[in-house]
Amino acid sequence: MANEFGLDYEQIEQKAKEIRKKIIMMNSRAGQGHTGADLSETDILSSLFFRILNTNKQHLSDPDRDRFILSKGHGVGGFYCMLAEAGYIDESDLETYLQFDSKLPGHPVRQKTPGVELNTGALGHGLPVGVGLALSAKMSGRKFRVFVLTGDGELQEGSVWEAAMCAAHFKLDNLIIIVDRNTLQLADRTEKIMALEPLTDKWKAFGCDVHETDGNDAAKFVETVEGLNLQNGKPHVVIAKTIKGKGVSFIEDQPAWHHKIPVGDEIALAIEELE
Repeated sequence: MANEFGLDYEQIEQKAKEIRKKIIMMNSRAGQGHTGADLSETDILSSLFFRILNTNKQHLSDPDRDRFILSKGHGVGGFYCMLAEAGYIDESDLETYLQFDSKLPGHPVRQKTPGVELNTGALGHGLPVGVGLALSAKMSGRKFRVFVLTGDGELQEGSVWEAAMCAAHFKLDNLIIIVDRNTLQLADRTEKIMALEPLTDKWKAFGCDVHETDGNDAAKFVETVEGLNLQNGKPHVVIAKTIKGKGVSFIEDQPAWHHKIPVGDEIALAIEELE
């Protein structure tokens, strides 16, 4: 199985713009959401689903498909907008976001939304399951890869590091951990709430192959991921340096926009910046 789109960098960036517009409109319409986190991850999701992942929306149960887990489940709004842009769900579904019995709840639910591999939201759970999936691929002789997107604040969960230790022990070089390193969590900096640095050294100490890149630059992100040596016997960590709220000047790098949504004139201003 190969990626069904195979877009180039410029096309990926255009998709990211369209996804960001959808995020602004969807969150504003719903009256809630995690706008900053949604915008932060958009370039990563676009690069994965429109080029890197060997997936196809017509074959969601193919045993050889790559698996993607959104471990930072609160960023599901951006994920839904990407799924709509990629045709996994209808764009009209976005109008039901967070409504009663919607197939687009506030955190990913596999039983409700096509393209979701794992129910997440309680932070620190995605990577342990990703390790299990990657190990199952090794044990069954399958070639699929497992991609797990974590938040940086999420790395304060002990289960993340237990999973990292396990992944290194079993030499899971088919596991790619992507850290959305926007340096913000909740209402402040990660380094003030619970310091993570030196983050690269921490992952290396747990036996991982670690790379840093610009997570808001499709070309740099794709080149980093596509350049990984998937036969080196080590799980891979890509620390993707991003800006929370990327794409909208008055949202970028502002802790208040963790939960805040655009209202009134902010909606039109945000869409204008994204044109």
